[in-house]
Amino acid sequence: MTQNFERPLTILILYSVFCFSLETLPNLSADTRLFLKYSEIVVVVIFTCEYFIRILLSPKRLRFIFSFYGLVDLIAILPFYLAFAIDLRSFRLIRLLRLIRVLKVARYNSALQRFSKALFLAKEELAIFTGLSLILLYLSAVGIYHFEHVAQPEVFKSIFDSLWWSVATLTTVGYGDIYPITIGGRFFTFIILMIGLGLVAVPTGIVASALSAVRRQSE
Repeated sequence: MTQNFERPLTILILYSVFCFSLETLPNLSADTRLFLKYSEIVVVVIFTCEYFIRILLSPKRLRFIFSFYGLVDLIAILPFYLAFAIDLRSFRLIRLLRLIRVLKVARYNSALQRFSKALFLAKEELAIFTGLSLILLYLSAVGIYHFEHVAQPEVFKSIFDSLWWSVATLTTVGYGDIYPITIGGRFFTFIILMIGLGLVAVPTGIVASALSAVRRQSE
């Protein structure tokens, strides 16, 4: 696809997402719903044509079909055609797949392309970081369960219940719906919060370093 079509397709993707959001508004008039319905048909027809044109123009068609962007293009139009076979009102998750269209924007934006390349370049470091984060998440849940279970058996019922506290604390969100009341639990929470503050900065540094490497390669 030439660059002449990149901006119109990007606008079409954003328009499609906007229409998807409008559909959730209550008390829409019949005319508005009809307009949104025909808008969806037009968008899907254009995306379908784009999908098959890309397949025809691709030197390795099968490879494109199973590539990341090939699957994104397919999923972007799939819910519309599935609606003819099943009632999507009872399959909200399938309807939500329409939002996959947002990922199509990455194809037409050079900055987003560099970001995706950076993520791919740093995939091993991010995988290690994710694994260590999950281990730390579990260990913090075990720790807070040890300190608070006796004092708050109705709140910290099990390690699984404590995992919610771990997520809120390690991400430094701190909703306040679950919190420690013992001295040991509060001190343990302070340690986890300090670790959480450093934890947020790690992936930022990894991705920033990878972005710099990608930019140097493209120059």
